[in-house]
Amino acid sequence: MPSLSNRSSFWTAAGVVAIALWASGAPSMVYPVYVAEWHLPAIVITSIFAVYPISLVVILIVFGSISDYVGRRATLLAGVAAMAIGILFFALAPDVGWLFAGRAFQGIGVGLAMSPASAAMVEFNPGGNSARASSINTAATALGLALATIVGGALVQYAPLPSHLTYWVLFVLTLGIFAMVLFMPRRIIGTTAEGRWRPRGIRVPRGLGSVFAASALAITAGFSMGALLLSLGSQIAKDLIGTENAFVAGCVIALSAITIGVVAILARRLQPRTSIFFGGIATALGMGLLVLSAVTGSLPVFLVASIVSGTGYGLLFLGGLGLTNRHAPAHHRAQTLSAVYLVAYLSQGLVAVAVGLSATSIGLAPAVDIWAPIIAAICLLAALLAALVGRGPRIALT
Repeated sequence: MPSLSNRSSFWTAAGVVAIALWASGAPSMVYPVYVAEWHLPAIVITSIFAVYPISLVVILIVFGSISDYVGRRATLLAGVAAMAIGILFFALAPDVGWLFAGRAFQGIGVGLAMSPASAAMVEFNPGGNSARASSINTAATALGLALATIVGGALVQYAPLPSHLTYWVLFVLTLGIFAMVLFMPRRIIGTTAEGRWRPRGIRVPRGLGSVFAASALAITAGFSMGALLLSLGSQIAKDLIGTENAFVAGCVIALSAITIGVVAILARRLQPRTSIFFGGIATALGMGLLVLSAVTGSLPVFLVASIVSGTGYGLLFLGGLGLTNRHAPAHHRAQTLSAVYLVAYLSQGLVAVAVGLSATSIGLAPAVDIWAPIIAAICLLAALLAALVGRGPRIALT
């Protein structure tokens, strides 16, 4: 069977990242429909959201290094197939139980696919420029999130079957990505670990402790901000800004994702430590503006908060990936990326559940008032750690 060129394989891996983020974000635009039809409280919605990172974390712990042994293509095929199954559960869902099952399969799929896709982008990148791979990877995540909210919002607002059609569109596109992955090369010379794969948990290569800590905290900070906006984002737009139009709400939420993509391209030449430092500060400022928008009910302030938060997220994710891609050994690249994603997604799940509990018990606006400053503190801590990386003894994490 003929194989794709390195360039085509690079963009196919980027497509896997984009479709993974689209799948993860697609339910956020439909949650208000479920709330109206099935009378679900906020804690149920955020629990559905949290099933995704929790199942993803389990997969990362058990299978995080598998593509280093069996190859990127085989692992990507399994991941994209699981994502398609999860999307199908949402497309056919007659009740809330199917939503939990769909999120679980989405978590399994993204857990299998994200690390090998990120690794493949470095390995298939023309010229071997890891900074470019990190930049396009970040932009692909932003594209997936933007499509999830804009296309999802439009289909929910203007198309028939608002709780199902968006998933059928996504399902067809996912099958297309699966077909492209089929033609990727089976193996990449110099990137396969020795021996047979076996479940061994997540390990960080010796000597990369400080790099891992800075990278993981940077992406954790960005994902925590994403947990707040994705789990309750469309409801925030409706309740705090005062719109009932899902497409308008989707466009407002997508502003942050669009900003992430633009920043990822423009800032690709920044050193990873510099990117994380300024990203942490920007995201913390964005969280402060989000609180201000909740207090004032101001659409302009919410828009500025989205742009500033998106700038921060883009820099944090770009810098976090850049550190790992630059320093991780090729034959353990997916394992190291899996360790970073493990910390980030576990934190995202915990934040999503905590935000949901707060929103259910005290209301949406007070929950934002509480959790936005906490997330801002995480972002500032990431900026501080990035500033200290390389200035002292390495942290020995193995």
